[in-house]
Amino acid sequence: MTIDFKGRVAIVTGAGGGLGREHALALAKRGAKVVVNDLGGARDGSGGSSAAALAVVEEITKAGGEAIANGASVTDFVAVQAMVKQAMDTWGRVDILINNAGILRDKSFAKMELDDFKLVMDVHLMGAVNCCKAVWPIMTEQKYGRIVMTTSSSGLYGNFGQSNYSAAKLALVGLMQTLSLEGAKNDIRVNSLAPTAATRMTESLFPEAMLQALQPSDVVPAMLVLAAESAPTRTILCAGAGSFEAAHITMTQGAWIGRGDDAPERLAAQLADIKNRDGEIVPESGTAQGHHELTRAMSKMA
Repeated sequence: MTIDFKGRVAIVTGAGGGLGREHALALAKRGAKVVVNDLGGARDGSGGSSAAALAVVEEITKAGGEAIANGASVTDFVAVQAMVKQAMDTWGRVDILINNAGILRDKSFAKMELDDFKLVMDVHLMGAVNCCKAVWPIMTEQKYGRIVMTTSSSGLYGNFGQSNYSAAKLALVGLMQTLSLEGAKNDIRVNSLAPTAATRMTESLFPEAMLQALQPSDVVPAMLVLAAESAPTRTILCAGAGSFEAAHITMTQGAWIGRGDDAPERLAAQLADIKNRDGEIVPESGTAQGHHELTRAMSKMA
């Protein structure tokens, strides 16, 4: 199977450097027309310049591809709408959205200012929401769309000093879960990518030897698979250093405790069994939890 994007139009946010640049270059190399979006700010989100996005566009066009630059902040819905209009005016469609833009404002929760928490949530979560909202009607009418959220191991599993980033990154998984259900009838597939790569965002987190092993280009194959015509949906792929894994939000079989004044004590006594992962499932939707619990309760009370 060859993954090909000829005739497709992709928007990649935060594409002026790091992972976003690699995503944009790879999509263009395989035939996609690309909107290279980047505010051009610092790692903490301050400042702005169009130079980085224009440089990536130049790389793509010199290689024979098609690309346009856009400097919208993903936090500004009006600017995001204008970006999508720019793509439509230029190429007449939008097939792929790679939500990659992000910033870091790391500190322990005790020392973190709420403004820094809110800003990181606004860029990562609301930035993705804004972009999804702007392309959703187009993808619905086309009956085709591929959206990739950029989640993180920090969101999936936690990381000291990144409560804001972790909260935003796991929220994107929740957004993916519901949008994939709502988009299914129109062939809009929504997935998440959890990358480990040496970029401006992570340069202070790893020693130099590890940074050399964690090339951003190593993550790109996962993005291409998640954005392809044959893409899965509701899939979380982890990628780094040439290795790929899948992450899942699962539910154990649990146990029926029932009611009564001593229910908390009986629950505590059986907690280890309830946490046992033998036979765990990946629910098809949020209603699966309630169905599981009601089915068990009805069988026990029959």
